[in-house]
Amino acid sequence: MPEATPSAALCVPYASYLRVYEPLAAFPEPERAHWARYAERADHPSYQDELRRSLSDLLPTPPVPVPVHESADAFVAYVDEVLVVCPWRTRLRGWQALGDLAEELPLPVLDAVLPPVLRRQASVDYEEWRERNPDARPWIRTATWHVPLHWFVLVSDEERRYEKGAGDGEAGAPGLRYRTPMVEARRRVARGLKVLRDALDEGALIDGLVDVGRWLEEFHPRSLVELDYGGLVHALPADRLDADHSAADVAEGLAALRDGDGAGAGEAYARLVERWRAVRERRLAS
Repeated sequence: MPEATPSAALCVPYASYLRVYEPLAAFPEPERAHWARYAERADHPSYQDELRRSLSDLLPTPPVPVPVHESADAFVAYVDEVLVVCPWRTRLRGWQALGDLAEELPLPVLDAVLPPVLRRQASVDYEEWRERNPDARPWIRTATWHVPLHWFVLVSDEERRYEKGAGDGEAGAPGLRYRTPMVEARRRVARGLKVLRDALDEGALIDGLVDVGRWLEEFHPRSLVELDYGGLVHALPADRLDADHSAADVAEGLAALRDGDGAGAGEAYARLVERWRAVRERRLAS
């Protein structure tokens, strides 16, 4: 995979992330040993490094829509002194992102960015790879210019951590994230689905929560779940980030639905819609 470009000092916006960190016991050998050695390194790349490397593959002519080799990098953390690991799996996620592009971009634009012959070859490569790796799944989900509302069901406002940033460069950049044990995330998904199904017809919010719930079931029960605003912190002023308690709004809306308080649920939902509409408007203005 190419090294970071000379512009690596710049922050690349604007994506949010939902990550799962698994304990070493969840990985087979020799991968387990690799991550144990990896965690001992003095420095580890950030999510911005990951994004820059992915974007750098699109600069050559012709572009490289999916890395030739899988990444050997990961995000690492410690929970009660236990190492947990979130592999990047950039190649797998690149294949999956190609399918999303077909839904997000008009065909003429997509053809200009990634010619059909490259997309067809990537599709063939992916199908062949899937036959050899039928159980593969990504540890990271990505969303651009927003945080999907159903992600907030997984976390609570008490788990919110906002760092305002203390200077120039990536080390001093702001950050907003939530971290929760897997068992709590799964419990909240189940409770949220019950409330939504009792109160609403089938819809995008329920479908999204079902999908993310199935994804979470594929991981070790002692994993850590992280919702990270990622590059969105560079698209929003500090006062808006400081006032952003979307997880609390989602929890309030679900509680209101459970109690039959349609007006209260509507107020919570209106706050969420207005907050994230403002973020999407920045995309159109950029």
